[in-house]
Formats: sequence, C-alpha cells, structure tokens
Amino acid sequence: MSNIFKNIVSDSGGNGKPIIFLHGFCESKKVWEQFIEPFKPEFRVVTVDLPGFGQNQDLRDDYSMDSAAAEVHEIVEALGFEKATVIGHSMGGYVALAYAEKYSEFVNGLSLFHSTAFPDSEEKKEARNRTIEFIQKHGVGKFMDSFVAPLFFEGNRKQNEAAINLLIGLGKEASGEAIIGTVIGMRDRPDRTHVLRKANFPIQFIAGKQDTAVPFEQTLQLCPLPKIAHVLLLDQTGHMGMFEQKDITQNAVISFIRSIA
Repeated sequence: MSNIFKNIVSDSGGNGKPIIFLHGFCESKKVWEQFIEPFKPEFRVVTVDLPGFGQNQDLRDDYSMDSAAAEVHEIVEALGFEKATVIGHSMGGYVALAYAEKYSEFVNGLSLFHSTAFPDSEEKKEARNRTIEFIQKHGVGKFMDSFVAPLFFEGNRKQNEAAINLLIGLGKEASGEAIIGTVIGMRDRPDRTHVLRKANFPIQFIAGKQDTAVPFEQTLQLCPLPKIAHVLLLDQTGHMGMFEQKDITQNAVISFIRSIA
C-alpha cells in the first residue's frame, strides 16, 4: 500500500474475497470497526476514509461523489484487486454507485446500505442548502450535536447512546469546508438508477422502515430495477442499521457476499 493511502485505508489482508466498506456523511472508517469483525476470517476487508473525513482531511476543491469514487479506484488499483464487493452506507452508497458507473468491471457486487440511486428531490436540495447555512452560521460542533440522534429510530436511541456519541465525535473532527463541500457534492449528484438497471452483478438493498434520511418508499421503488436483487427491510430501524440491527445486517451482508460467484 502506497504511503499516500497509509492512514486513510485499513486492510485486514489475506487472500479472501475483497470487500470494500464506504462510510456515510460525517462518518469515517471507524464506524465499521465492530461491524466488520465477523467478516475478517473469511474475507479481505478494506475500510476507507472518504475525502474530508477521518484521516483523509486534506482540503480540496472537489468533494463530488465522482471525485471520491476516483479516489476509491486509486486504492483498488494500489491493492491490486481485480474485482471487489462494495458496501456503501448512505453517502458511501452514492460513492459506490459513482464507482460502479465508471469502473463496473472492477465490481462483483454492490450493497446500498440505507442509500439510494435517486438524485435529491427539490425539497431535499433545499434541506441541504439549509444545512450549509446552518454550518456557516453556527459551526460544525452545533450541527453535529443536532444531526446524529434523529438518524436513529426513536425507540433505539437510548441503547445506542455510545454509537451516537461516537458519530458526533467523528463529525466534529471534520472541517466546515469539507462538510459543506460534501453537502454540495451530495446535493448535486445525478440520478444513477441506470446503474442498477445495467448492473451485471447483484445489488443488495438494506432499508429501515423508519429511516428519515432515505425514505423507505424510495428503496421499494429501486428494488425491482436490478437483474439480481437482495433485499433486507428492517422495522423499528432508522438510518443506522449497522448499530440498530447489527447482527441482522452483518448476517445479511455476509450472506450477500457469499452468494456472489
């Protein structure tokens, strides 16, 4: 692994099937630390800090999903992977779709973990703009204090207090410039439903019925698009299934990976 990626990539090593986990907005590769433990005996597990987050905080002009996907591909090439399964949580799913659009020959499976191929609606774009204004006015700290807890289903928040505090802390490590740039990148991303329709590899959908970030009904519209789809629908779950329904989602992702020829 090149020194350029030394701090932003964690690689379990070994000869197992390569799996790349991409985190969501205001997260880092640390969100996967506990989740990926059962994967390591069987698979080669790679987690990545996407641009602007974790150890990958060099400021840049372009925080688009395409730019992040290009960086992921540099990592894939540096690791020498011919193909990999890509698991993308939320914004990580947007990056995974951009990656699959441009580098489909390197993908043998894609999991949209509380994510979507639809572009932002006008209403969502307005919400993104309000987020930018809030951060500009009040700063990253105040934004993170109010942002994380609503991502969890209300009934799950108390038992996930440690995870909520972890996520708040991870977001506060990022700069306002990076967060705002990433919000713009998410807001302006294109429709990528065609990636699902054209995919010659299986697609997994993991959705929470109480997800306020990616509407459940939206995921239901996407499920029929791929030729091969694996679907996990979770009740009493918001946007953070890796914490809210850890065992169920772990088993579902492992089963999905094993199903890939």
